Amino acid sequence: MKKLIIASTSTVHGGSYLDYLLPVLENHFKDCQEILFIPYARPGGISHDDYTENVRLAFAKINKKVKGLHEFDNPTTAIKNAEGIFTGGGNTFLLVSQLYTNNVMDILAQTVEKGTPYLGSSAGSNITGLTMQTTNDMPIIYPPSFKTLGLIPFNLNPHYLDPDMSSKHMGETRETRIKEFHAFNTAPVLGLREGSWLEITGEKIILKGSLTARLFQQNKSPEELTPETDLAYLGE
Repeated sequence: MKKLIIASTSTVHGGSYLDYLLPVLENHFKDCQEILFIPYARPGGISHDDYTENVRLAFAKINKKVKGLHEFDNPTTAIKNAEGIFTGGGNTFLLVSQLYTNNVMDILAQTVEKGTPYLGSSAGSNITGLTMQTTNDMPIIYPPSFKTLGLIPFNLNPHYLDPDMSSKHMGETRETRIKEFHAFNTAPVLGLREGSWLEITGEKIILKGSLTARLFQQNKSPEELTPETDLAYLGE
């Protein structure tokens, strides 16, 4: 049975890394002594070692050990044997490229499908969708495919921002970019606002947090979904 926490962000405004999610994660990873961390997204170009250390400090607050995937000689075996898995945020293009380069995209999907608890934030959440095509990130490296884990039957747009009518910014809004995606693609897209997350247990996909999420579907008007909505119907 699948068990995932898919978060828009690792850090809410004014908080520390993962702090707002720690009570949820303590339960989510209750049967895990050690978490396997995938540091491939490297936010701001941080090294794998430094990124893993940051995560180690956060999980120490709930008495969990952390080991980085880059510390293993065989990443495939490490993922297969993991008690729990966390893929951190950063650049989605880099993350997806590294998952393919290390030949672990498929085994990661299979392992989580079988029930290994998974946490994703930002880029680590993006990859749980059908493709990475609705990321906000710069294409700093070219992955061999945009196809990702397909653990949920739609795409995500983490850090979703609503149009600011008082702003003088003349660039595209997130909604405009998602409409451009839907000119060529049929996959639904969920705009997940900061501080919101999805909790997946088996086939249930429940919106958590205090905010609504914005659902975009091809040839339909956007829809606001309230917390505790089950999005499993999007896979029917």
